[in-house]
Amino acid sequence: MADSDLMQLYSRRILALTTAIPHQGKLEGAQATVLKRSPQCGSSVTVHLSVADGAISNFAQEVRACALGQASASVLGQAVIGQNRDDLIKIRDQLRAMLKEEGQPPAAPFADLEALVPARAYPNRHASIMLAWDATIEAIEKAAA
Repeated sequence: MADSDLMQLYSRRILALTTAIPHQGKLEGAQATVLKRSPQCGSSVTVHLSVADGAISNFAQEVRACALGQASASVLGQAVIGQNRDDLIKIRDQLRAMLKEEGQPPAAPFADLEALVPARAYPNRHASIMLAWDATIEAIEKAAA
């Protein structure tokens, strides 16, 4: 990867998201905890959450990922409280389609995922970007069961 490619991929906007990951840490009394790890790069995200009336009422995440995975987790954390399973699946699928150049970035409150558009050219990074989303969806399903 050329230096200019790296500069585009790790933009200031992505790096800013990595420094402001909401809800970091563990959640005491969580109804569900899920760990997801990318075998490609070793990134991992652990999500702890509680659900009330079908929506996330409390949330925490432990993010040990590359800058792209951290940026994705940051955007998720900004608006995850109050989201339900169907909302999260819709956004996750829009994110996946965006990375595969089959769709546009999600709308507000997850519009900052647009910062990850340059990652389209690096499919080996997509698993890390999806970790927080996959862990959160699995956790909300686990909590509802």
